[in-house]
Amino acid sequence: MSIVKAHQITSCYTSKEGRSVLTRILALCALAMLMAGCNNNPTPQGEAGSGGDKLQIAVIPKGTTHEFWKSVHAGARQAAEEAGNAEIIWKGPLLENDRDGQISVVEDFIVKDVDGIVLAPLDSSALIDSVLHASEEDIPVVIFDSGLADESSIVSYVATDNYRGGQLAAERLAESLDGKGEVVMFRYNPGSESTEQREEGFLDKLKADYPDIKVISSDQYAGTTPESSLEKATEVLDKYRDEVDGVFAVCEPNATGTLGALRELNLLGEVKFVAFDPNPDLINALEQGNVTGIVLQDPVTMGYQAVKTLLASINGEEVDKRIKTGEYVATPENHEEEQMHKLLHPVQVD
Repeated sequence: MSIVKAHQITSCYTSKEGRSVLTRILALCALAMLMAGCNNNPTPQGEAGSGGDKLQIAVIPKGTTHEFWKSVHAGARQAAEEAGNAEIIWKGPLLENDRDGQISVVEDFIVKDVDGIVLAPLDSSALIDSVLHASEEDIPVVIFDSGLADESSIVSYVATDNYRGGQLAAERLAESLDGKGEVVMFRYNPGSESTEQREEGFLDKLKADYPDIKVISSDQYAGTTPESSLEKATEVLDKYRDEVDGVFAVCEPNATGTLGALRELNLLGEVKFVAFDPNPDLINALEQGNVTGIVLQDPVTMGYQAVKTLLASINGEEVDKRIKTGEYVATPENHEEEQMHKLLHPVQVD
């Protein structure tokens, strides 16, 4: 730039009007520099997307349609609200047999770099690699409801003692049969650790303590929906209708289908029936005496403790590797007691 040109530019700002223009230009430059500096700063821990300064916790159930998971959701949300600095992102497969779908959900949250994952694995082996992947990316994982075959990389496991739940079912069914009879047990889905533990506990308890009770069918998988369970239970119970005295269904969809099969075959009330996990239809049948017992978990506490444990670990606190949330049996005789009523009608997220 020539000396003459520079002099002309400088002169244009010596007037009052020129100085005002220069002041505005300098102010805009300063604001632009400040904004550029802010945009270059790394995102603080706990910030993700629109979450602001709140920790982003992914909560991944086995499914999203059954009553149980809606109560887990309520407990998880409560824990995040109490913490104040966290929010949950609730997402899972629609169906409880969609292993690939659940793996995809976990991997997607890893890519999004959430601050932690709370997972109920559909399969004790199929989800191991994804949990290890999360650990490698420094994303802590709490497992709930159903365990993994490899727990080396998880923070904690929060769940019902499902083996004990199966034992309680055996005790209740045996009591209703006066210790003798022939029974059927419906399985759920291969690879589901929680229900496999219930199945094992039920069969072991009968074998050990009730020699006059014979298990005439225990190898049938009724499936993951009330519809599939209705079809399978109808087939099996019709086959053994002249022999069967009692039946155990190891989870809510199985129990719903089994209840429908007993109705269709006119066996309701004649065959003693123990379910696992409640819903309105099962509760109504319990109140009428057509279901002899429902083994209960505490899904609200499970969701609450799982998220609370993960947040404690993120904050550097020591946590227990195994947290039990309790198991109970509701009967026609005790279902109106305060604790049983609360567990039969847990809060839910719609």
